[in-house]
Amino acid sequence: MPRKTTPLGTGLAAALVTVLTLTLSGCSMETTAPGSARAEAASDAKGTFGPVDCRKAKCIALTFDAGPGEDTPHLLDVLKEKKVPATFFLLGKNHVLKHPETVRRMEAEGHEVANHTWSHEILTDKKPDEIRAELQKTQDAIAEITGKKPRLMRPPQGRTDDTVSEVSKELGLSQILWSTTAKDYSTNDSALIRKRTLDQAGKDGIILLHDIYKGTVPAVPGIIDALQKDGYTFVTVPQLMAPAEPVPGTVYRP
Repeated sequence: MPRKTTPLGTGLAAALVTVLTLTLSGCSMETTAPGSARAEAASDAKGTFGPVDCRKAKCIALTFDAGPGEDTPHLLDVLKEKKVPATFFLLGKNHVLKHPETVRRMEAEGHEVANHTWSHEILTDKKPDEIRAELQKTQDAIAEITGKKPRLMRPPQGRTDDTVSEVSKELGLSQILWSTTAKDYSTNDSALIRKRTLDQAGKDGIILLHDIYKGTVPAVPGIIDALQKDGYTFVTVPQLMAPAEPVPGTVYRP
């Protein structure tokens, strides 16, 4: 899975940091940047860009993990008011099953509905059949509600390996990591969540937040307003890499 190349010197240092980061997150594998996938597909004149051409626009993807939860309907209200699409990586057990109407609304309002496993088990600690069950049960639960199986998944804690990739490929799932995290699981301070997100945001980035923590949803309007003021256009993860299509099994990371 290729990554975009960088010059030697500072580029080499950046590459070393990337490898270290992936190792610490449990993923010491090669990854593909969404922007690189987009550029390659665009050069081959394959596919369509959809509503936004991220070659020209300053695009960023807003993603939410581990829901839906009690605050997710309010989050959907905010996104609808601000006309911002998002990507939701959903947990099956106690979330998708508990909030089917919210899942149905996500799909109806144009968000990307994706898979975050059934019970948030660390997939790299599991055998292939266990990995398959964690992903397949959530695929089936979402499909029963929306009529569509997800094409994206995010491994819990970003931990993946060759076995996870093989099972993901078998199930038609691409793996999506991130470039920005507010670590909102560690604080309910909405102002801090907003600051951490804005400090890390960059073009072609993927923001990781959680719609199950009390401080997160209140931080979202300020995050959107500040980034839009700075010229960003919000897109779903597939839109970020368009005209490329997500490749099952591939690990995508900005």
